[in-house]
Amino acid sequence: TGRINFTNPESPLFVYPATQIAVRISGTGLAMKAKPGSGQFMVTIDNGEARKINFTDTDSVITLAKGLPAGPHTVKVMLAIEGYEKRPEFRGLLLDSGTKLLNAPRRPKHRIEFIGNSITCGYGSEAKNQWVHYSYDNSNHYYSYAAILARELDAEEMCVARSGIGVYRNYGGHEEGQTMTRWYDYTCLYDSTQLWDFSRFRPDVICVNLGTNDLSTKGYDIKLYKSAYKKFIQHLAKVQPKAKIVLLTSQMLSKTAKQLQIAALKEVYAELHKQGLNVYYFELDMQDPKLGYGADWHPSKAQHQQAARQLLPFLRGLLGQI
Repeated sequence: TGRINFTNPESPLFVYPATQIAVRISGTGLAMKAKPGSGQFMVTIDNGEARKINFTDTDSVITLAKGLPAGPHTVKVMLAIEGYEKRPEFRGLLLDSGTKLLNAPRRPKHRIEFIGNSITCGYGSEAKNQWVHYSYDNSNHYYSYAAILARELDAEEMCVARSGIGVYRNYGGHEEGQTMTRWYDYTCLYDSTQLWDFSRFRPDVICVNLGTNDLSTKGYDIKLYKSAYKKFIQHLAKVQPKAKIVLLTSQMLSKTAKQLQIAALKEVYAELHKQGLNVYYFELDMQDPKLGYGADWHPSKAQHQQAARQLLPFLRGLLGQI
């Protein structure tokens, strides 16, 4: 599940966090084959505690499970990192002797798409504190508020996110023209060879958490942000006409920028709601220093858990769970 390029069916390619392979087996174990250098994945067996595996440049096969008891088992493998540099490829499963594939696991009841930046990616979520800098080893989408919510809500998740990305400009004003509005319609970030087929994933809800990078450094223009943001939401409503679109505020902006973002998003919400679009507004709390920080002042695991707890009842309502 996720945005996957199947141009080569023997080695499908994907780059966004949360892309997942799920399989049911009967037998003792199995291994996964991938392109060397594909990076870190999180593995769960029968919804147990997750563990991380890492396809380094010298790894092409890694054991997912072994010595399992008799009976059926469900194994899930999720891309934990941003893969636009590594461009991971899945090349199959190797089954232990006597192990066989069963029918695919039940798909979750709901579908949610999360569109965002480093916060949604889980940037630095496993770092010890804010003084640690970003690395693939300390960043893990599995612990992000988005992935937590998907598990809590029995939802299949699609994540379209990249650290540093914005709506009208990226972090610090860099990479002009490389914003989310430029790349959202493609299967893989920075790859214009394949447009994404929106019919392959019809979300019940789309959560948009964009603006931290537009507004967090000097020189931002709140009018340009508001205009680009509104156009992007209108585009989402066009390609996913049945989805409920939630406009989220940032957990990381300074007080002044946060207030400007709140005012801008409330205006966008009011305008689009008046136009009849299926939009909603939700204000996430700022990070709580008591919960610690991840790398470079990004949310820690505890911060992500707090954001998920805050948003959970609201999303339950949108999904008709309450």
